[in-house]
Amino acid sequence: MPDSQSIYDSVGGREAVEAVVSDFYDRVFDDPVLEPYFEGIDREALYAHQVQFISAVAGGPVSYEGADMRAAHEGMGITEEAFGRVATYLGEALRENGVAEGNVEAVLEAVGALEPDVVGQ
Repeated sequence: MPDSQSIYDSVGGREAVEAVVSDFYDRVFDDPVLEPYFEGIDREALYAHQVQFISAVAGGPVSYEGADMRAAHEGMGITEEAFGRVATYLGEALRENGVAEGNVEAVLEAVGALEPDVVGQ
């Protein structure tokens, strides 16, 4: 019954999600365009929220308990370019960690749907 298996299970669960998030933030934090958005941010808390968020988006046994996207990004002035870079890095991290293309697209589609709540807040 692989058709009913969640993306979370098919990629390898929490350990795999943590590897993706670690790789993702390595890319994000190395980007000089994105660096200003993360000044003074508690990276450990951010990492934990992202693991929780990606797990929830991927259908894992986790519910996202962070602030809603609009509130979490309020006052940050995130541009479409910055959002696009973050989405690109997430896609790269997912692919590099062996996530199947169909699952990468499903996660990126879910993330892309959040753009209106993130950009320009």
